[in-house]
Amino acid sequence: MAPRFQSVAVIGAGPSGISAVKALKEENIFPTIRLFERRNKVGGIWHLDEIPDQFPSPGVSSRTDNEIPARLPLLTSPSPEDLTSRTAIYEGLDSNVGAKAMAFTHTPFPNRYSASSTRNLGHSNPTRPFRVVAKYLEDFFQDYLHLASLNTTVEKVEKLGHQWNLTLRQSGHSDGTNPKDYWWEEQFDAVIVASGHYSVPLVPDIPGLATALERYPTAFEHSKAYRRADDYVNKRVVVVGGSVSSADLVADLHSIVQGPLELSQRGINEALQSAWSLPNVKARPTIKEITLSEQGIHVRFSDDTVIEGVDKIIFATGYKLSYPFISPNPVTPNNRVAGFYQHIFKIGDPSLALVGQVRAGISFRVYEYQAVAVARYFAGRNAAPLPTPQEQDFWEVKRLQYKGHTALFHEIKPDFEEYFDFLTNLAGPPAPGTDGYELPPWEDRWAEQAFEVLQLKDKYWKSLQKAASGERKPVSKL
Repeated sequence: MAPRFQSVAVIGAGPSGISAVKALKEENIFPTIRLFERRNKVGGIWHLDEIPDQFPSPGVSSRTDNEIPARLPLLTSPSPEDLTSRTAIYEGLDSNVGAKAMAFTHTPFPNRYSASSTRNLGHSNPTRPFRVVAKYLEDFFQDYLHLASLNTTVEKVEKLGHQWNLTLRQSGHSDGTNPKDYWWEEQFDAVIVASGHYSVPLVPDIPGLATALERYPTAFEHSKAYRRADDYVNKRVVVVGGSVSSADLVADLHSIVQGPLELSQRGINEALQSAWSLPNVKARPTIKEITLSEQGIHVRFSDDTVIEGVDKIIFATGYKLSYPFISPNPVTPNNRVAGFYQHIFKIGDPSLALVGQVRAGISFRVYEYQAVAVARYFAGRNAAPLPTPQEQDFWEVKRLQYKGHTALFHEIKPDFEEYFDFLTNLAGPPAPGTDGYELPPWEDRWAEQAFEVLQLKDKYWKSLQKAASGERKPVSKL
């Protein structure tokens, strides 16, 4: 039996993209599988870029929208660097999801640990250093590297007739004298977009930010640009944000900054309370405005309190969803992706699928399950049919009522079992003659294993509080 689609393109070589390629290849039925990755290696966000992205200017897109040549194929002068392409990795970064649950079901992580995680969280702790994660992904993809086109940016994905037309640009070419970009087009029956959602920083619109940034461009950072604690020693620092990245910054910086570490939050994540309660941390409400004077940067909060002479403001405020190459762009002004059933299949045209869009879904493992479900649907071997487009539309309406219109729409937590069961039932068992495997059924212990890191961090943060409290006790005299 022929597959539902003959040719498939995969965009992105991070954990979701390489999961998709593996799942497609294991079906042993697709004549054409191609992967396109803008970096020079696989692994996505798990590689270190020593020099980070610049802070995004308010109101200005960080991504360069290159003008597509009228005639293709063509060699052109190199395009400007995409200012969202560098990673958020820094030296000393360990995974924040427990390795037993984070790993693909078919390949466990090696038992290698960082010195800092061993010191702070204990021996044989559930984290893994970023370099271990990057090598894990590279090793896993070795058998499929011949399907990948590296240094290749997908500039546009557009449905023309019955096929998807991809406009592609590959760097690293030359006309014999000067470096060149090579532009061309390829057509596919189906496309899997696995480009992730940790590229474009989300920074709140704050009065005065643009003016202050112009005068003090190095004073403002997104957590994506954080590289080393040494850069903040004896600095007056404000951290903005209330999730895991903010908690990690607070833990790194609270004891080395000048004065209290100012922590501006819209709300409090109770699961991270031990980080917010670390010594030398002062809670603040949201920032109302940023002003300048001869003394430097001043920050006024929504309660009208002001701090003066701020050296650094770090926005640990998350990321914008970004699929600017998909025509039409599916991202809404409220930062969610519209029109994709179960965060995967384009409603009305399931030949376009997203893998890796979900959040709080236990990392690599949910990508694996999505990839297998998509591959078997594309192969025409899915065990359960997709609902009608009308039923899929209704799912989206109900989801909006449940999770709202923001990026939280894509949050799987706490409904892990329901979502993994949907993917397992859609995929079904592997077909005879394939190299596929049975997806293991959801186990509640996976969620417990995933959150082990946070529990150990909570214990570590509390130990810092206890140590600081002991230091402040008066010494009794005999």
